[in-house]
Amino acid sequence: QLQLVESGGGLVQPGGSLRLSCAASGFKNAIGWFRQAPGKEREGVSCISSSGIIKNYADSVKGRFTISRDNAKNTVYLQMNSLKPEDTAVYYCAARLWASCAMTEDDYVSWGQGTQVTVSS
Repeated sequence: QLQLVESGGGLVQPGGSLRLSCAASGFKNAIGWFRQAPGKEREGVSCISSSGIIKNYADSVKGRFTISRDNAKNTVYLQMNSLKPEDTAVYYCAARLWASCAMTEDDYVSWGQGTQVTVSS
């Protein structure tokens, strides 16, 4: 069974940066990042196709977050800059059945355990 392991979360001040990593051993399809804040539904943040060419972002993170993948290392990254308190959430990576990415949870079949990101002064 495919296992996804997120890392890189933590506490950061507003305006700061974090880089999340998602290790997905042997998995080459699309990967998505999602987040869930307390009391809110989980939402799509970003996704990347298997080739790494197609990248999508939620409007709330465009221009601040960058997704990338290193298939040789089976790892997907989410570089988060200019962080805001409203970015506080548990961040999950998920593996999709297909090479194409999507910002909804459709056809994401494996999920990591999540990593906490807290943006606060």
